Amino acid sequence: MTRGRVDAPEHILRHNGQEVFTLGVSGLLSENIVTVGQQVEAALDVLQDTLPVGVTVTPIYEQHRVVDEANGSFLVSLAMSVSVVIAVLALFMGPRAAVVVGVSLLLTVMATFFFMYLFDVKVERISLGALIIAMGMLVDNAIVIAEGMQQEMRKGRTSREAADTAARKTQIPLLGATIIGIMAFAGIGLSPDATGEFMFSLFAVIGISLLLSWFVAVTVTPLLGHYLFKTGGLVGDDTGYDGPVFRAYGGVVRWALKLRWLVIAGLLGTTVACVMAFAQVKQQFFPPATTPLFYLEYKAAQGTAINEVSRDLQVIEDWLLARDDVEAVTATIGQGLTRFILTYNPATIDSSYGQLVIRATSDDDIPALRADLDQFGIQALPWAELQTKRIIYGPPVSSDIEARFSGPDASVLRELAAQAEDILRNATPLLHSEHNDWRETEIITRPIYAEDRAQAAGIGRSDVANAIALATNGLPAGTYRERDRLIDIIVRTPRSETTRDGQLLDQIVYSNAIGGYLPLSQVIDGFSVEAEDPVIERRNRVQTITVQANVIDGLTPPTVFAEIRPLIEAINLPAGYRLEWGGEFESAGEAQASLGRQMPLAFGTMLLITVLLFGKLRQTAVIWTIVPMAINGVALGLLYANLAFSFTAMLGLLSLSGMLIKNAIVLVEEIDAQKATGLPQDKAIITASVSRLRPVVLAAGTTILGMLPLLADGFFAAMAVTIMGGLGFASILTLIGVPVLYHTYLRKERRADKRAERTTVAA
Repeated sequence: MTRGRVDAPEHILRHNGQEVFTLGVSGLLSENIVTVGQQVEAALDVLQDTLPVGVTVTPIYEQHRVVDEANGSFLVSLAMSVSVVIAVLALFMGPRAAVVVGVSLLLTVMATFFFMYLFDVKVERISLGALIIAMGMLVDNAIVIAEGMQQEMRKGRTSREAADTAARKTQIPLLGATIIGIMAFAGIGLSPDATGEFMFSLFAVIGISLLLSWFVAVTVTPLLGHYLFKTGGLVGDDTGYDGPVFRAYGGVVRWALKLRWLVIAGLLGTTVACVMAFAQVKQQFFPPATTPLFYLEYKAAQGTAINEVSRDLQVIEDWLLARDDVEAVTATIGQGLTRFILTYNPATIDSSYGQLVIRATSDDDIPALRADLDQFGIQALPWAELQTKRIIYGPPVSSDIEARFSGPDASVLRELAAQAEDILRNATPLLHSEHNDWRETEIITRPIYAEDRAQAAGIGRSDVANAIALATNGLPAGTYRERDRLIDIIVRTPRSETTRDGQLLDQIVYSNAIGGYLPLSQVIDGFSVEAEDPVIERRNRVQTITVQANVIDGLTPPTVFAEIRPLIEAINLPAGYRLEWGGEFESAGEAQASLGRQMPLAFGTMLLITVLLFGKLRQTAVIWTIVPMAINGVALGLLYANLAFSFTAMLGLLSLSGMLIKNAIVLVEEIDAQKATGLPQDKAIITASVSRLRPVVLAAGTTILGMLPLLADGFFAAMAVTIMGGLGFASILTLIGVPVLYHTYLRKERRADKRAERTTVAA
C-alpha cells in the first residue's frame, strides 16, 4: 500500500510558480464592493496569523481596489469637468453668471448622487461616465435661464420680473428638450439583453441628472440670479448683442439666408463626404480594458495529459517571472479559474487546456509584453496553440471570428470546417489561431468484446471495463477519513506489472459461471485502434462545429470579417446543413438588434414630443433634418484620433443627437417668439439666432473642454472624441443650418413677408 498524490488531477493551479488553491469571494448586489473587499482583506489579515509557516495568502484580482481606483479617477475627472465649465463661464459670461450656473450645476450633481442612493444605482464606471456625458445638457439648461434673465434685467426689469419672464418663456421647451435628451438613451438602457444590463445605470443616471438639471434651472437658477444679477446696463436701442462678435454672426446669418440653397448644398455635400469618410473609421464593439491583466490561452492536441500541459506552461511561467514588466502570473491547467470578473469566461474541464493570467506592471506595458510572449511561445512550444487575449469592457466572446456549421453527420461537418479553416489560414495574413471547437480526433484503444464466449462465462461488458480499469487508472474501493479530510482509496495493479507487454490480456476477470478467474484474453478478441470525436458540440440539439480565429493585434474584428465573410459563405453546403456567424459579429449583432427593437420607440417618442412642443410639422422637420448631419464631426474626429467607432462612441453619438435637438428646439422656439412680436421672418431668425449665440457656444465649449479628462480613459476615449468632434460641427448646424432650414421650410411666411414688403414700398 502506498500513499501519494493523484497521478492525473483534473485541475492544477500555480501562482508565481508555487502550487496554490484559490478562494473566490463575491459580494451581494445590495452591498458596496469596496466595503466588502476591505472586510475580506481584514479577515485574511487575521487568518494569516493562524496559517502554518510558509503558507501565505496572495491576491490574484481585487475588484474592490480596481473599482475604488476607477471611481476615484472618475471623480477627479468629474471635478475637473465642473471646474472647466465654471472657468469658461466666468471668462465669457462674467463671474456672477459663472457663480449662478456653477452652483446650479453643483447642486444638480449632488442631488443626482442623492437620488442614485435612493434608487440604489451603484457608483461605478458607467454611472460616473454618464454624468460627464450629460454635462453639456446639464449646463445648457442653467445657461439658457441665466442668459435670458440677465438680458431682461439689462433692459431695466426687476429681478423678479426677469426671473418670471425667463423661466416662463423657456421652461416648456427646455423640459421637452430634456426629455428628448433622456429618450435618446432609452433604447440602450431598456434593452433586455446583456448590453442593457451592462448600460442600465448610464440611462438611469442620465435620466435623473437631466430632470434634476431642468428642475434646478427653473427654480434655483432664477433665485440665485435674483441675488447676484444687476439691473440695467443697456442704453437706448442697445439690445445687449451689439458687440463685434454678435454683429459679425448676424451678418453671417443674413448672408446665409440669402444664399440658403448654396448653404444647404454645402451641408448636404459635407454630410455625404463625411458618411463616405465614416466607412474608413475602424469598427469595434467594446474597447479593451485598462486593467493591467491579460491572458495566455494554451491548447495542446486533444487528449494530451494534464501533466504534459503543466510542464509546458512552466516554461512560459519561468520566462515571464524573469521579466521586469511582469508582476504576477497565475497558471490554471485542466480548466479555467473561478469567474473573478463579469467579462471572464471560464473554460470547461479539458486536460489539454491551460491558461495564464498575467499581471503586467502597467497597462502601457501590455502591447510590447504580448508581442514578446507571442514570439517566445512560438519558439519554445511550437507544437501547442498559443494566443494572448486582452480583457474587454463588455460581454466576452470565445474568438473574434466564428463560423458555425450545423447538420446531422459529424464527418460532413468536419469536412466543412476543414474548408473554412483553409480559407481563414490562406485568404488573409490578418488572422491567427485558426481552429475548430471539436478539436482533433483522439486515437483510442477499444477492447473487442467476444460476446458468445464472455456471456457463456457469465462475464459482462462492465466486468471487462472494471478489469481494464484495475490495470490502468484503478478502481475506487472506499474513503479514508483523516480528521477533516476524506482521502479516496484506489485499488490498482502494481505499476511494475503493467509495464510488461501483453499485461492487459493477462489481467484476470472473475466468472460467476465457473466460480473462478479467467484471463481477459478469453473474453475479448484483442483491441482495435480507432479515431473518435472526443468533443461534439450541439446547439438546439443539432450537432454544430464552430471554426474560430482571432484578429492580429492592432486591427478590429469587423475590418477582417468583411474580407472573410463572402469567402466562407461561398462554401457549398449540402442539404440539411446551415452556416451561422458567431464571435464579435454575433455579439454586436444581438446587441444592435436589441437596440433596433427599442430605438424606434425611443425616437418615436422624441419625435412626438417635438411635434407637441410646436404643434406644427414644419418646425419639427427643421429640427430633425439636421440630426443625421451630426455624424459629420464624428467621422472627422475619430479619423483624426485614429480611434474605432465602439459602443461607447455610439453613446457619444446619442448624447450628441440629444444636445443638437435640444439647442435646435430652443432656437426654433425663440424664432417663433420673435415672429410673434411682429418681426418679419428673416429679421426674427437673425434676432433669435444672435440671442442664442452665447448659450450655444458656451454649452458646446464647456462640454468639449469638459471631455478632455476622458481622453486618457481607454473605455471613454472614443466617446469623448465623438462628442468633441461632433459638437463642434453641431454648433455650426445649430447656428447656421437651423436658421437656413427654418427660412427654407416655412416658405409661406417668407413669401408673405415679401408681399408685405413690396406693398409697403409701393405705398
